[in-house]
Amino acid sequence: MKNLLRLAVVLFTTATFAQAGHIMQGVGAVNMSMGGASTAQPLDISGALQWNPAAISVFDNKILDFNIGAFFSSPELSGSLPAGMLGPGAPAVSGVTQDDRGVSPMPALAMVWGKEDSKHTFGASAFGISGFGVTFPEEANNPMSPTFNPMENSNPMNYPQQAGGFGHLESDYMLLQVGLAWAYEISETFSIGIQPTFNYAALELAPNPTASPNAAGYGISDKASALGFGAQFGAFYHSPGGIKIGASYKTAQAFSDLEFKNTHLDNSVTENAFNMDYPAILSFGLGYSKGDVDFAMDYRYVDYENTPGFEAKGWTQTGSVAGFGWKNISILSVGFQYKGIEKLPLRVGYTYSTNPIDDELAFYSSPATAVIANAFQFGFSYPLTDSLMLNGVYHHGASDGKTEGQLMNPMMASPTNPYGKIPGSSVGYEMTTDMVMVGVSYTFTK
Repeated sequence: MKNLLRLAVVLFTTATFAQAGHIMQGVGAVNMSMGGASTAQPLDISGALQWNPAAISVFDNKILDFNIGAFFSSPELSGSLPAGMLGPGAPAVSGVTQDDRGVSPMPALAMVWGKEDSKHTFGASAFGISGFGVTFPEEANNPMSPTFNPMENSNPMNYPQQAGGFGHLESDYMLLQVGLAWAYEISETFSIGIQPTFNYAALELAPNPTASPNAAGYGISDKASALGFGAQFGAFYHSPGGIKIGASYKTAQAFSDLEFKNTHLDNSVTENAFNMDYPAILSFGLGYSKGDVDFAMDYRYVDYENTPGFEAKGWTQTGSVAGFGWKNISILSVGFQYKGIEKLPLRVGYTYSTNPIDDELAFYSSPATAVIANAFQFGFSYPLTDSLMLNGVYHHGASDGKTEGQLMNPMMASPTNPYGKIPGSSVGYEMTTDMVMVGVSYTFTK
C-alpha cells in the first residue's frame, strides 16, 4: 500500500482534464471504451472501483491495473464588444482565441485482492477523477498596443487587464483521489461495498478572480492545494440469466480551503482563500451479459447546486468571484462489448452530459471550459500472456454548440444589473477533445 501511494503521488502531480462538468466520465482504457458505464457491468477493476465498490466482488484474483493516456483538447474562447465601448466613434470588436496548452497525461492505477472461496474482496485505487485547464494567450491586437487596429479581429476577453480584459488567461486544476474499497457478498448474487476516499486537489489561476482586485487588477496565483475526504457506497446484483443491476452513491468530497498567494501587475502580493468541494454523485446501472455480448448503461446525477465553490454565483462586495454558479447535471453512459473475435474483444461507448453552465453565467466559467456534451469511444483488449492483458481506447468528444453569455464587470454591478453585464457584449466557448489511452492489467497467479 505504501508503494502504491508513493507511485500515485509521482504520477498524479500532473493535470487531468474532465469531460462531464469537471468530472472524468470514465477511468482506464476499458471503462472509458464503455463510455464510463460500470455501475452494473464490472468488466475491469478500475471501472468498478470508480463507480461501484460493491462490484469488485466479481473478481476472484489479485489484479493490478495501470493505464496512461494522452489527452488533446482544442478550446476556443470568443468575445465581442459593441460599437463605442472603446471610445466615442470606436467600431465594434470581436475575435476568437485558440488554446495552446498541448498534450496532457492521464494516469490511473488500481489493485484488487479477491479469493474464490471468500465473501470479502478488497481494493485500492489512485485516480485523477477531475480537472480543467486552459491556456489562452494575451490578444496581440489590443488597445494598449501602439499598433492596435480596431478594424481587425481582436478578442476583448484577452485584452490586457489595463484595457478591461483578462490578458493571458490560464487555469490548471487537478484532483487525485485515493480509495480503499471493501465488498461483501451477502449471497451468490448480491453484494454491498464501501469505499472511504482521500483527495488531493491543486489549482492555479492567472489571473485569479477568486481574489479581490487591487488598483492594478487581479493577481496571478501560485499553485494552491487542499486535502479532502468522503466516501462511496454501492450495491450490486447479478442474476444467473445475465441481468445485472447496480447503484452507488459518492458523497460530496469535503475539502479544506485553497490558500492562494497572488502577485499583481504592480508587484504587490495579496492572499485569499477559496473553498471548492467535489459534488455528490448518484449512479444507477443496468448490465446484461450473454455469450459473446456485454452491454452496460449508467445514469448519473451530479449535485453541483449544493457544492461549495459551485453553488454560489456573482460578485462579492470587493469584486471577487463568489463561485461558478453551476447547475446540477445528468450523465448517460452506454457501452457494448463483443467477444466473438478470438483474443480481441472490441468495445464501443457513448457518453452524453448536460451542461452545468447557464448561458447568463458563462463569463464566470471562462477558465473552466472543458464541458463535453457528446463523447464517442472505441476500445479493444489483447492478451499478451495468460496473466497480462493489453487494453486500449480512442476517445473523441465535442461541445453541443457554444456556451455563450455576456461580458461582466463588477464595477457595473447594480441592483438592476447584479452581474455587471456589459450591454451588447458577448463571451463564448466551445471545444473538442481527443484521447489515446493504453493500459495493462496483470492477474497474479498462485
